Amino acid sequence: MSSTAPTAPALTRTLRLPSLVLFGLAYMTPLIVLGIFGIVAETTGGASASAYLVALVAMLFTASSYGRMAAAHPVAGSAYTYVRRTIDPRAGFLVGWAVLLDYLFLPMVIWLIGGSYLQAQFPGVPGWIWIIGFIAVTTVLNVLGIKVANRANYLLMAFQVLVIVVFVGLSIGTVVSAQGSGGLVSPAPFTNPTATLSGVTAGAAIAAYSFLGFDAVTTFTEETVDPRRTVPRAILLVALIGGVIFIAVAYTTQLVHPGGTFTDSSSAAFDIAITIGGNVFGAVFIAGLVIAQFASGLAAQASAARLVFAMGRDGALPRRVFGVLSPRFQAPVTNLVLIGVVGLAALFLDVATSTSFINFGAFFAFTMVNVSVVVYYVQQRRRGQRLNPVLYVVLPVIGAAVTLFLLTRLDSTAITLGLSWLAIGIVVLAVVTRGFRTLPPEIPADEVEAPVPVTASSGRSSS
Repeated sequence: MSSTAPTAPALTRTLRLPSLVLFGLAYMTPLIVLGIFGIVAETTGGASASAYLVALVAMLFTASSYGRMAAAHPVAGSAYTYVRRTIDPRAGFLVGWAVLLDYLFLPMVIWLIGGSYLQAQFPGVPGWIWIIGFIAVTTVLNVLGIKVANRANYLLMAFQVLVIVVFVGLSIGTVVSAQGSGGLVSPAPFTNPTATLSGVTAGAAIAAYSFLGFDAVTTFTEETVDPRRTVPRAILLVALIGGVIFIAVAYTTQLVHPGGTFTDSSSAAFDIAITIGGNVFGAVFIAGLVIAQFASGLAAQASAARLVFAMGRDGALPRRVFGVLSPRFQAPVTNLVLIGVVGLAALFLDVATSTSFINFGAFFAFTMVNVSVVVYYVQQRRRGQRLNPVLYVVLPVIGAAVTLFLLTRLDSTAITLGLSWLAIGIVVLAVVTRGFRTLPPEIPADEVEAPVPVTASSGRSSS
């Protein structure tokens, strides 16, 4: 009679291409194009579709780089893992630390925006109730596991897409009834007398924020079937599909309301929804925005928890706290709860303040992933492997230049907070590496599929 030691639970491969694309689109929240339509249109002088086209082209360069790295390093961790394994563990740590700024606080911003929409519609209900409700329901679904969250995402995305389709349909109907079918073909949403090149590029920098979800699918690499093939395809599809949706919605909405002048740019899309569909559709539109925020929060929290898990498993963060899975739920429960606790900061912040600093980490990570592809190309050449220089050098260099440009377009507050966060990360790195004398802990490549440690405290009590 042989005795076999029990195998510790590990992330299981259950996700295929449609599910990955769904998570990426949910993270991006396609309806966000309407949520910030007024701001982009105002910045571009009524050329919002052009801003999204520029942003799409820019993001596709970086999406290509993420795909190259996902194929080379099919493990969870996203930019953190790619830079760590390609350039240097210390550089990887700092990238992971910078990305934490985005991943940890983005769910909070999503929940805050959703709560703000609901509070505007139900002023008699305190805003904190909506925020806590978002956090509680989202955390429970993610704790129950990726399959449950996946099923919920299908339903939430279906309604969100329905709202977008109806909005575009009503916009087309409004334009046709006012101008005839010829009114549907116009260069105005792309270029017009009030639009300028500087305005379009500034609008593209804002519009690029809508694409930040395409890289989130890389955090599910270890739960993906055939990740070397599936993840790169999912990354490009998420960026491309999201971009096409953004351009189409911006185009038709801009036809309904030409130019960039609004009574209130922050609620411009809601006012347009009332114009094209009346109060009933206005209510449906608000419901769609709230549901979109919930779906996005679900994906954002799951991704953030898995990034923290990857860093904890590597020992960059305390392994016994962050690098374990719940034996009951097969999920990083402690990390999910941590993201929920961070989300409570939304009770004390407004949307403008909370969104001012989350983009620094994203653009910093995008730049470093592009650099990683070039470094990987050089490394492989030294080993005698020939790679396509266009895919591994030209495109990443362009991607790095574009994302650096977008980073410089952030306001001074965001840059200051981002640099301060990086400074704290350097201090933490100094402690972890004993004054930079040693490298941060790292899991060897041949241990990627090894069982993940589970602590006794990470089970039922964690939920």
